[in-house]
Amino acid sequence: MEEIKQIKITDKGYLESLKKISGSPEILYYKGILPKKNEPIFAVVGTRRPTPYGKQVALQIAGELADSGITIVSGMAPGIDTEAHRICVEKNKRTIAVLGTGLHDKSIYPQENLGLSRQIVKLGGCLISELPPGTPGSKFTFPKRNRIISGLSLGVLVVEAKEKSGSLITSEYAKKQGKKVFAIPGPIFSLNSEGPNNLIKNGAFLASGANDILKELNFEAIEAYKESPALNNEEKLIIGALREGALYIDNIIEKTRLNASRVASCLANMEILGNIRNLGGNIYSINK
Repeated sequence: MEEIKQIKITDKGYLESLKKISGSPEILYYKGILPKKNEPIFAVVGTRRPTPYGKQVALQIAGELADSGITIVSGMAPGIDTEAHRICVEKNKRTIAVLGTGLHDKSIYPQENLGLSRQIVKLGGCLISELPPGTPGSKFTFPKRNRIISGLSLGVLVVEAKEKSGSLITSEYAKKQGKKVFAIPGPIFSLNSEGPNNLIKNGAFLASGANDILKELNFEAIEAYKESPALNNEEKLIIGALREGALYIDNIIEKTRLNASRVASCLANMEILGNIRNLGGNIYSINK
């Protein structure tokens, strides 16, 4: 079991990026490897109740940024935060989780992410908290930790968030800290789009993909998704149907006009090959 370590603001090795923010934590508790000087870190945050669209966006953009050499930081809350960390773990990339609880196993929130927290550390990532081990989370501790998430980062991406979401607190901290704020546009009728759409109205960068973020951060752009040459004609039909977004299996059957058993067989094969992913509840998306 990884031990919980601590570092004080007066210690050599304390994070310079956090010394610069208002309300710098006097003590940081951590597991794993603290960020290195000049390590490129970017925050991906959002609602605890994402739509399939939000999940797909978080997985794709966080994954592509991680592939570009950027360390993803988030808060390991349910929803968008978890998806951002999970894709990094899947890709064996370093990720940082800033918690609104202590780092003792019994304090981790949500408890379903205890395994994920261990994987993050095992793969060379880091868990960080300003709260002593054993401290439970509260309505005060989660918003307060968001200043650390933005403080560590070059910028913050808000994927989905309701009008009064905690993710918007992170974006507010980012603005005050002089960091770049990005937002994913969404349907005007979706409550989860209210936060990002309002951010864009008020000057946040509109992000329609990882390259929009990489360009602003002066990183090299990534190549566009290329269809696997190994796909058969039926699988290509399915990929074509998924290009406009994640779909429930019944909608895939409807769009491709393939029979149900054939679609199920193709989906199973494509998931094994890594062409698509199941977002949960038989909702599938292209795996970029």
